[in-house]
Amino acid sequence: MIIVGLTGSVASGKSTVAGWMREKGIAVHDADAAVHSLLAANGQAVAEIIARFGPDMAASDGGIDRKKLGGYVFANPAGRKTLESILHPLVRQHRDKFLQDQQRLGRQIVVLDVPLLYETGGDKLCDYVIVVFAGEDTIRQRALSRPGMTAEKLSGILATQMPASEKCQRADFVLDTELDPDITRQHLLSWLDQITDALDTSKR
Repeated sequence: MIIVGLTGSVASGKSTVAGWMREKGIAVHDADAAVHSLLAANGQAVAEIIARFGPDMAASDGGIDRKKLGGYVFANPAGRKTLESILHPLVRQHRDKFLQDQQRLGRQIVVLDVPLLYETGGDKLCDYVIVVFAGEDTIRQRALSRPGMTAEKLSGILATQMPASEKCQRADFVLDTELDPDITRQHLLSWLDQITDALDTSKR
């Protein structure tokens, strides 16, 4: 089973690319979605986060107030490290179960959609890594158009991420999302065809 890592800076277009993968029938593990489930009501991380960060972080539905927690940790590096120490092992467990399930189903290829793929060492699990790329001005424009995003918050997010130029240097494939979406999508599908054709050839 081929494992493809999918990563890129905030607002680079990674979610759109993951959607194209799913349309092609490829199973995608979304690390951000896993985190959301961990922080939701009855989520695995809720009790420990409240114990470490205080009851003020609880949302009215019994989960974690992600906006409040995010605002705190992006302004507090030590708090961010504490949060990562809680979340990252749980996300890895979620990912490993996904990989086991897909292997059992006989999948030819799966995708790990991870914003901090290189930063957390997740690339070591991958046979290939796709980096979704957009220029700084485009990323800033896209990010600041999102509800709740501020220039300060964006700076905090980018500070936790490896520079896009370094990600591109390390990638097996760089996908430029500043092109027309149809062209970007075709580039992706052509690359996927190449690696699946190579897999089929190796099995002969």
